Amino acid sequence: MIAYFDIFSGISGDMTLGAFIDLGVPADWVEQELLSVLGGFKIKSTVVEKNHLKATDITVNVVEQHKISRNYKDIKTLIKKASLPEKVKENSLSAFKKIALAESHIHNKDIESIHFHEIGGIDSIVDIIGSFLCVEYLGIKKVYASVVPLGSGSTNCSHGKIPVPVPATLAILKNIPVKPSDATTEIVTPTGAAIIATLASSFGTMPEMTIKKTGYGSGKKNTGSSLPNLLRIVLGDPAINQKKKNITVQEETVYVVKTNIDDMSPEISGFLMGVLFDNKALDVCYIPVQMKKNRPGLQIEVICKKEELDNIINTILTETTSIGVRYHKCERDSLVRQKAIVGTRFGKLQVKKIVSLDNNVRFIPEYEVAKEVAKKKQIPLKDVYNQILSDANPLDRD
Repeated sequence: MIAYFDIFSGISGDMTLGAFIDLGVPADWVEQELLSVLGGFKIKSTVVEKNHLKATDITVNVVEQHKISRNYKDIKTLIKKASLPEKVKENSLSAFKKIALAESHIHNKDIESIHFHEIGGIDSIVDIIGSFLCVEYLGIKKVYASVVPLGSGSTNCSHGKIPVPVPATLAILKNIPVKPSDATTEIVTPTGAAIIATLASSFGTMPEMTIKKTGYGSGKKNTGSSLPNLLRIVLGDPAINQKKKNITVQEETVYVVKTNIDDMSPEISGFLMGVLFDNKALDVCYIPVQMKKNRPGLQIEVICKKEELDNIINTILTETTSIGVRYHKCERDSLVRQKAIVGTRFGKLQVKKIVSLDNNVRFIPEYEVAKEVAKKKQIPLKDVYNQILSDANPLDRD
């Protein structure tokens, strides 16, 4: 089962929990599961209608003596001690860490001592952990989301009046695509931002899927937008792609980073490639280009994973004469590569084993391994390659 968060009018914790309950998760079940974390609250679920769309509105009613705020350390302890599924604990800790890191940077304080005001109350804890419980209840294995729309204007918080989007929301949404909207108030809260930043594997258009059910969660604001303050979650089965059914194909999301340079010594480019690979680049290539004023130049193209994107960009801007880079997210399919040992006339050597779509197996010599053999035997590298490929027959494979 997969889910698509259609964030056409923002996202908050209560909107997310409301959409999940609209999809069929019992509010009583969520409440009961959360008793292992904390008490002093009741979840009220109400069916509302906005722009003739039926939605579920969630209110967390807190008993007066339990209306306290907590710091990051308190919330971590609550979650770790609770009898929750491990994936729920993992997601909850990740979401609160995102919020704590954002707040610690904004207020220049140590992350452990960050004191949550709006976020540390029972209602926000219920919204965050409750949403992750719903993901487990519905059997959702992967989450996709639309580009996140942001509001404008200002809002009041415990620190006074601040601009929208609030600083914490912007910090949590780092490296996540956003867009403007016609809303004149806050439509993405730090809680909502943390939930979707934790769950979503990618942001963009709806993936190919067979729709099973749709749920709407209601917000409580008059946003000034032409769209109702609702969050839509679409539940379904992923589309079957014959190519993806083959276990030899690996699907992954990567980032492609590019820059064009016409004023750098070629000696630096050789060094740069090594530094980029040291920073976990998946691939690096140099392409000759003709630049402005008819100057010959060099296009640097790097493929990397999302978590290495900042390091790759910083490396290019630090080690080269480039003053800017372009990057975009890209889906790629590749044949699965495995390490293997084959028997050769040079002894047992490590190679790459690749299984093609027609299940034929082929071996590719590892460059560093072949280079050492060529140096030791004092024979051309191309001859080492050919002999490894010739010797790597089925009888010799480990």
